[in-house]
Amino acid sequence: MGGPEGRFHFAIDRGGTFTDVFAQCPGGHVRVLKLLSEDPANYADAPTEGIRRILEQEGGMLLPRDRPLDTSRIASIRMGTTVATNALLERRGERVALLVTRGFRDLLHVGTQAREDLFDLAVPMPEMLYEEVLEVDERVVLYRGEPGAGTPVKGRTGDLLEVQQPVDLGALRGKLEGLLSRGIRSLAVVLMHSYTWAQHEQQVGTLARELGFTHVSLSSEAMPMVRIVPRGHTACADAYLTPTIQRYVQGFRCGFQGQLKDVQVLFMRSDGGLAPLDSFSGSRAVLSGPAGGVVGYSATTYRVEGGQPVIGFDMGGTSTDVSRYAGEFEHVFEASTAGVTLQAPQLDINTVAAGGGSRLFFRSGLFVVGPESAGAHPGPACYRKGGPVTVTDANLVLGRLLPASFPCIFGPGEDQPLSPEASRKALEAVATEVNSFLTNGPCPASLLSLEEVAIGFVRVANEAMCRPIRALTQARGHDPSAHVLACFGGAGGQHACAIARALGMDTVHIHRHSGLLSALGLALADVVHEAQEPCSLSYAPETFVQLDQRLSRLEEQCVDALRAQGFPRSQISTESFLHLRYQGTDCALMVSAHQHPATARSPRAGDFGAAFVERYMREFGFIIPERPVVVDDVRVRGTGHSGLCLENVPKAQSGPPRVDKMTQCFFEGGYQETPVYLLGELGYGHKLQGPCLIIDSNSTILVEPGCQAEVTEMGDIRISVGAEAPSVVGAQLDPIHLSVFSHRFMSIAEQMGRILQRTAISTNIKERLDFSCALFGPDGGLVSNAPHIPVHLGAMQETVQFQIQHLGADLHPGDVLLSNHPSAGGSHLPDLTVITPTRPVFYVASRGHHADIGGITPGSMPPHSTTLQQEGAVFLSFKLVQGGVFQEEAVIEALRAPGKIPGCSGTRNLHDNLSDLRAQVAANQKGIQLVGELIGQYGLDVVQAYMGHIQANAELAVRDMLRAFGTSRQARGLPLEVCAEDHMDDGSPIRLRVQINLSKGSAVFDFSGTGPEVFGNLNAPRAITLSALIYCLRCLVGRDIPLNQGCLVPVRVVIPRGSILDPSPEAAVVGGNVLTSQRVVDVILGAFGACAASQGCMNNVTLGNAHMGYYETVAGGAGAGPGWHGRSGVHSHMTNTRITDPEILESRYPVILRRFELRLGSGGRGRFRGGDGVVRELLFREEMLLSVLTERRAFQPYGLLGGEPGARGLNLLIRKDGRTVNLGGKTSVPVYPGDVFCLQTPGGGGFGDPEDPAPPPGSPSQPRAFPKRGSIYEYCRAQEAV
Repeated sequence: MGGPEGRFHFAIDRGGTFTDVFAQCPGGHVRVLKLLSEDPANYADAPTEGIRRILEQEGGMLLPRDRPLDTSRIASIRMGTTVATNALLERRGERVALLVTRGFRDLLHVGTQAREDLFDLAVPMPEMLYEEVLEVDERVVLYRGEPGAGTPVKGRTGDLLEVQQPVDLGALRGKLEGLLSRGIRSLAVVLMHSYTWAQHEQQVGTLARELGFTHVSLSSEAMPMVRIVPRGHTACADAYLTPTIQRYVQGFRCGFQGQLKDVQVLFMRSDGGLAPLDSFSGSRAVLSGPAGGVVGYSATTYRVEGGQPVIGFDMGGTSTDVSRYAGEFEHVFEASTAGVTLQAPQLDINTVAAGGGSRLFFRSGLFVVGPESAGAHPGPACYRKGGPVTVTDANLVLGRLLPASFPCIFGPGEDQPLSPEASRKALEAVATEVNSFLTNGPCPASLLSLEEVAIGFVRVANEAMCRPIRALTQARGHDPSAHVLACFGGAGGQHACAIARALGMDTVHIHRHSGLLSALGLALADVVHEAQEPCSLSYAPETFVQLDQRLSRLEEQCVDALRAQGFPRSQISTESFLHLRYQGTDCALMVSAHQHPATARSPRAGDFGAAFVERYMREFGFIIPERPVVVDDVRVRGTGHSGLCLENVPKAQSGPPRVDKMTQCFFEGGYQETPVYLLGELGYGHKLQGPCLIIDSNSTILVEPGCQAEVTEMGDIRISVGAEAPSVVGAQLDPIHLSVFSHRFMSIAEQMGRILQRTAISTNIKERLDFSCALFGPDGGLVSNAPHIPVHLGAMQETVQFQIQHLGADLHPGDVLLSNHPSAGGSHLPDLTVITPTRPVFYVASRGHHADIGGITPGSMPPHSTTLQQEGAVFLSFKLVQGGVFQEEAVIEALRAPGKIPGCSGTRNLHDNLSDLRAQVAANQKGIQLVGELIGQYGLDVVQAYMGHIQANAELAVRDMLRAFGTSRQARGLPLEVCAEDHMDDGSPIRLRVQINLSKGSAVFDFSGTGPEVFGNLNAPRAITLSALIYCLRCLVGRDIPLNQGCLVPVRVVIPRGSILDPSPEAAVVGGNVLTSQRVVDVILGAFGACAASQGCMNNVTLGNAHMGYYETVAGGAGAGPGWHGRSGVHSHMTNTRITDPEILESRYPVILRRFELRLGSGGRGRFRGGDGVVRELLFREEMLLSVLTERRAFQPYGLLGGEPGARGLNLLIRKDGRTVNLGGKTSVPVYPGDVFCLQTPGGGGFGDPEDPAPPPGSPSQPRAFPKRGSIYEYCRAQEAV
């Protein structure tokens, strides 16, 4: 931030609640200031007010608020702002229209077609940023040289393209004038393949600007990367947010003389670099605020801790941000914020909904923290505004926050101190619930004091925040204990010691300006200019010259842009990146070659290939040396180094530190005398033994017992974290430890999944994340399962318990079992389950979807199978590892065995099968290691007891739900028995009768009367029905509960043997897994009257010929319910698969996607209308075989309580000669170039009489919770999208 002597340099972080100002004053000394971001009674703009106050204090003269500030003494202003984030969260951006290629008007509405929350029947989704859509008549496709194709043109990736239809600007002009007449001035232009052929977007943009649109965002400029859906969202966000930012900036300028004409003004972007005003756009601004904190600790903690990797822990009021730094910023290039997926470089900042304002609940015997937040208003109970009890209140009750250290800004008049009494009163209400449960619950236990309840909630909050840190480190092959914890943010200091201790870290570093570290980060940040363009070259010697030329051109752009901002060449550095992936995979890594200098076999810019292989091996545990590497994007990051010098270091202190006061803090075991120190009075060399509190005006640091804090040479606090005093945990139920064990058990399953994803080789497991990992108790009962793939929920337990009964004493140490048979708990044959027993203690298992295991069709999902053998290799109880030896020859023989059956083939992908099976064994081994560590910490009897307790907790939640349902019916004079019936398209009935036992909170689910096993493949193994039932029970409970064996304890399930829901061992089942499962869910939810039927189908479509194969499932309409309209164009219930992006589809497969839009009017009418299905049209460019496996083509999705049914689906084949053929629900048919497959998916049923007055549209209001974000959140979303 250097500059002319005698002038001020300001760095300002404008947050959602507070604005922090860091000022380097003439002479080099520093002033810091914190003020409210919104205080309209006193000032119009917080950053301007902060600058005014510091200029006034330093200059010793009054500066009236109503006059623009003199800028003669201001050299620079740097700002990070949440203006863009808040506009996105609150949907307060510019009015925007979307211009998109004809046929794709609803593309961004459908998006990936996956729903955010698996178990929320209302399917709440963020609203779109655009207000209107205009379809543009134009089309560009990839050139394949078919007869009659036009002259090809070359795109900027190097690909050849065919312009099938130029832009019809004449037709567009009138439509654009109509938008202007309706007051819309901002446009997002998103056309197919514009990442490589931008001319059409540029023509549209030129016309729009001529007509008078004030902002036009072209997707080809916002982010020129392949994949139209995230690129389209990015362009919309840019059009939506940039005008808002520009208005804010203009208002800010008006507070200064000359509108800051001679002042360097820079804004922090999401990627951690500063940019001038003219290149600060909406899509690059969403992480502007949090990015400053990452820069802050990277420039301070990392340096002073000698280069040890650092975890950033920024705990605020509503959420906690977690990040990592080990010498270079970790960026992601696609992430979601407030439901909008942005394709732009951004720091990998992972946000979890656990902060000081997170609310505290006691539910069915479980301590629960968040995700709901009290927000700034009314805030926690102690704010004196009637708010709920929160983590802040728990810390206040424990004595870890001192009201006297906070300003008197609370209460209705904002003039009172924090209220410990309000905190105690609010927490006492929860403690009463806890003690009532302990007295009257299933396992009576001694009562808890108020402080024990408070410390229990703090422990649970800490465990919730540890999970993302474990995921962030272990996902990339790092050990969390090898890191330093850099703690900042207002609330983090109270939790830092406990978090570090739980993760095995021995050092916590807290900067002296930790409460304003984001502002300090802005002062330390560099100015960045990036240039990027798409590419489709292979990474091979013949392309190295082209790659060097492209990198040189981009480097020149960056250097020119930074020199134009006043940086001499000596202060400019550049770093080149290539976005590389193995051919045939989607797992691209953005790699820099800065640690890999050029060789004779690399580009001049560096050995990117070596960098790629090294990082791929570290993150995934293997490489694919025989596979070509592809370059997706070329990128250069130019940095102008600003050279800030911080103020002088504080002097060493002689003599002991002064104790400001003594207080009482509660820890495990009771209250302890705790000295309080003032941070401003501490100096270099001071050492403080825990427990103690260190307080300054912006934060409170708790040094826990067994820890020691020291003041560093720079005036920061370094805490050495000692071992926790051993606490005795018994086998008897303790609600606090139950919540902690719940997090630990889930964390084990999650970490198993990370190992499986890292070490697997197939696309299905590594990229589509189609797998589940689970932990089981001594009886084979499910304890924890991650991720929550609905069709796996109950099925794996059946598999483990079958092996226990089947093998008995023939299970030995070193054995690992493989099974996929439907009668042994399998779902369908491609789902291979690997089970590792450590009898008699526990079991771990992983289930992964293998792309091919043989059978009559590639992909092992034939639409016309009639026997199980036709669907692939079968494993009933196979010892994959025996005595510690992997049985490779035996498993190869079994995978090839289907080839002996006439018309069938053995596995078509043996290499991937074996690699993925080894990865599943490794994942199980990780689970065993982690449970072993848990047993080492708590003892075998305690761990096994809590496996039982966590199952009992799920049981209790389901019993509470069944009692509430029965009580509701009884109160309305209705019987405690409910029934439902629906049909498969072949007429097979699915019948259900549910009898509720009110006193026990139990139920009998009786499927007697269901139709017999069918000749085709719609038979559903018993495990599928149990998975559907657990899914429905979780939906009906309506909140997070442990999903395990306990869910089914209150339920007795009757399924007639030989029926379609419990077929004979040799029955074909592939359709049961993907279709019948949906009908079972419709019947269960219909019996409970929870919602109308959703589309009831996964719409399975397979394409293939000798050299390609492709499989997709397609969205439809969701059912409406009491209080919500059904969501349109989304997957429902037992599937949540993402769909391939249209540009990826067309670039990799010989098809053209002509239409992908909502099927308007297909949702059932009702007081609440059902969601619409979609229309999807594929034009074939080669001869191939089309297979469809679909339902709801004969029987419509039902409506409820007078709501009308949704429309049936329809599968049409339009031949090149114009002839249209109805294919029916299930068929395989050859198709030829020019043929078109038109898929029309079913709508959802309506709810309530259509003539009843409908309430205002929209989903029910959601509780206030901060949306998660970051790579961990994206990984979890992807896991639950299969």
